[in-house]
Parts: sequence; C-alpha cells; structure tokens
Amino acid sequence: MIPRYTRPEMASIWEPQTRFKIWFEIEAHAADAQAELGVIPKEAAKTIWAKAKHATFDVARIDEIERETKHDVIAFLTHLAEIVGPEARFVHQGMTSSDVLDTCLNVQLTRAADLLISDLDKVLAALKKRAFEHKMTPTIGRSHGIHAEPVTFGLKLAYAYAEFSRARERLVAARKEVATCAISGAVGTFAQIDPRVEEHVAKAMGLEPEPISTQVIPRDRHAMYFATLGVIASSVERLAIEIRHLQRTEVLEAEEFFSEGQKGSSAMPHKRNPVLSENLTGLSRMVRAYAMPAMENVALWHERDISHSSAERMIGPDATVTLDFALMRLAGLIEKLLIYPANMQKNLDRLGGLVHSQRLLIALTQKGASREDAYKYVQRNAMPVWRGEGDFQTLLKKDPDVKKHLSDAEIEEQFDLGYHFKHVDTIFKRVFGES
Repeated sequence: MIPRYTRPEMASIWEPQTRFKIWFEIEAHAADAQAELGVIPKEAAKTIWAKAKHATFDVARIDEIERETKHDVIAFLTHLAEIVGPEARFVHQGMTSSDVLDTCLNVQLTRAADLLISDLDKVLAALKKRAFEHKMTPTIGRSHGIHAEPVTFGLKLAYAYAEFSRARERLVAARKEVATCAISGAVGTFAQIDPRVEEHVAKAMGLEPEPISTQVIPRDRHAMYFATLGVIASSVERLAIEIRHLQRTEVLEAEEFFSEGQKGSSAMPHKRNPVLSENLTGLSRMVRAYAMPAMENVALWHERDISHSSAERMIGPDATVTLDFALMRLAGLIEKLLIYPANMQKNLDRLGGLVHSQRLLIALTQKGASREDAYKYVQRNAMPVWRGEGDFQTLLKKDPDVKKHLSDAEIEEQFDLGYHFKHVDTIFKRVFGES
C-alpha cells in the first residue's frame, strides 16, 4: 500500500492488528461451538473470550516468534497462549491454519467490498446529478475521434452511470461469492472437527459455510472477486480517458477543476493539466494487473499448496486500497467537473453542418434516390466542406441531383439539431428510471 493512494478506512482492514483480531474471533467462535458440543470445557471457551477479547495483540512479539517458528499462525497461537494462559490448549482443536487464514481473508474481502460498494454509490450519485444538469446540453458525438452526430453531454454521463450501475451489481455478486467460511480441518474432511463448528463460525463472522473445501477455500471465488475489481477499474479508465480528451486545448468541452494556488507545470505557468484523470488511468492499470495472479492462484496442487499465499498478501490490500482511492477520486472529479456548453456548441458548428449528413442521406432515399446515389450526392458535397471550401447546406442547395429530390425547405429541415434529441427522455428513463 502506497500512502499517497491510500485512504485510512480501507487501509485499516489490512493492518496486522485487524488481521489478528479476526484470527482471534475465528478461534474463539470455534471454541464456543466446541464447548457446546462438549469437545472442550465451557469454562475454557469463556476464559478465551474473557482474556483476549479486548486485548491489543503485540505485533512485534508475534513477528519475533515467527522468526523462530517460520509459521505465522503458530506464532499467533503462541502469543495468544501468553495472553490466555493454560486454557489456550483448547484453542485451534481439530483446525488447520487455512481454516483461520482463508476465513479471515474472506472477512477482509467482504469488508473491503462493502467500502467499494459505498464508493460506487458516490460515483453514481455524482454522475446522476451532473447527467440531469446537462441532460439536453448539445455536444458532438465522436467515433474514431472524428465528429459523428450530435449527442448531449447528459447522455455521455448517462453512459457512465449505466456502466457503473453494472459494476455495482457485479461487485455485490462477487462479495457474495467470496463470503464463505471453511473450518473443515487438514484436508477438508471434518475428520477432526464437527461441521457444526464451521456453521457456527460462519454465522458469527457474517459468512456462509463453504460447501466443500480441500484444505483451502477454492480460489475461483477469489479470482472472480479480483477480476470484478479489474473490470471496475477499466470503467474508471474509460471515463477518465473521456475527460482527458475533452480537456485537450483544441476541444476544451470539459475540464478538471483547477483550484486556487494549484500549479500545472514547473516550467510553464499557464498549464492546466488533467492530472486527476491521468492518475486514474495509471491506478486502473494496477488494479487490472492484480487480477492475473488471482486467476493463476486457482490452480493449486492436490488439496493444498501455498503458492497463492504470497500473491494474496499483496493483491488483497493493494487492489482494494487502490480501487477505493480511485473511485473516491473519480467521484470528486465528476462533482467538480467544469463543463463548457459554449465550447460544445462551437465544436458542433465547426464542420458547417456535416454532422447532419445521415439525415440528408435518408431524406434522399425516402424521396426516391437509390441509397448508392444518395450516398454519392451527400458525400461529394461533404468533402469540400472538410477542406474549408464552402458551407454544407449551401452546396447541397446548388447540387442539381439533390434538388431533383429535395426542395430548399426540405434540405433546411434536415439541419434541425433538436431532431437528434427526441429520444433523450426515453434513454434517461431506461437508465435512471422514472426519477
């Protein structure tokens, strides 16, 4: 985790003290279930909670023990015994390290998902607000970076809203898929521990029992979780790139907020750069990169190996922390985005009406021209306009082949900007509902 791109609430999920607290809770809840089943004394389970529930675990001490044992869970259990005393012998009965590690990881991933869902809600709220603000603000739609046909800026933001709505749904599903608990013993057979212990721990930790584990919870669940984060990051980048393009000097239809005292360049005092959007592009690349090791972690040897462990120690915190930061930055960017309708109109008018070419093509075919001829008539009048050699409407009115089919009034009718926006309300209802 890089402090520059880390928010405290997400970071706290991955701190050692949090991890050890979750480990303790798993062990203590398991002890409760074991006591109810008569496997360990009930007083022992009570003592475990009483001695360690409010304890602050000594991370340095656990690290010291691990340097000798070369085993993180044993190091923790040894330290826990120092806190609990003799009753600690009843901790971890019939369990294996992965029961603690995997269940803990899934608790952390679900907590991280809850924060990320909240982040997405903030992004969605910002997009919705600005989309309705500019629902009918005309701007040019581009394909291949070239002027195509008119859209509205509200529609651009509505596209993003719909995409992030899908992202939220995927993340909710990924959270559900990863929210499982395994307390099944050495190779997942429950030979040394009753399945009812797993059921009790799962309920206490807000998880579902894993239907079948080996010594580990199947990693296809985690692969889907991190892949989902990667797809969300791709959506972040798509919107960030749109803003970067719109802020180019030659376009300048929208611009990141530039605060008083902010500097754009160490060399050029005039610069106002899309640094937030560029930052989001870079962070998105990193979140996607974390998805690949998660997918490679699915293939483990037999009932278990630990090739996944080292990767997960990095990708768990890094992917969630990075995406959390990116989503909150994106929400703020959209909230403060500077939007320039006058520049949008200027760019719309830049090609002298060429953006209405399809309307002319259709009008000619409806008046009897073949599609091939209609296309030829419209295109031959469009090409000079690209070269700055005339006005599209004027040229069309002088074209004898066009005039065979369309009067001046009918030609002028095809240049109505509002025609392109007659279904904006329909699209908004599809995206946002009836609100």
